[in-house]
Amino acid sequence: MVTLLKNSKTIYSGTGRRKTSIARVKLIPGSGKLIINGFSGESYLQFSPNYLRISCAPLKILGLGKEYDIHVKAEGGGLAGQADAIRLGLARALCEVNPNNRITLKSEGFLTRDARVKERKKYGLCKARKAPQYSKR
Repeated sequence: MVTLLKNSKTIYSGTGRRKTSIARVKLIPGSGKLIINGFSGESYLQFSPNYLRISCAPLKILGLGKEYDIHVKAEGGGLAGQADAIRLGLARALCEVNPNNRITLKSEGFLTRDARVKERKKYGLCKARKAPQYSKR
């Protein structure tokens, strides 16, 4: 969804999901800052280079690393799921910026939602598939 600010800046938004994590991403033309839930991206993702690389991968692929500020509201799950959710939301927002970005992002796999979630527990079992120990006598 595209919205306009009072100072004629355009906000591009996208939503990403992974496991139980949801990330609402807003792209604002700026200097390349990453802000997640009011914290800097580095401190929120615990200075993990892997999570930072995953989160900002769509921008690096398109060469737009320093052109947009990224504001994220992330909730649910853990840091790994939130990093993947941010990546999907960012890729969707970049498709709104320029529809030609879709081809590049699709070929890199950034627009595919990873649908794997934890399997539910079944009655009579300890977990989803783990059964109590069988005793013959």
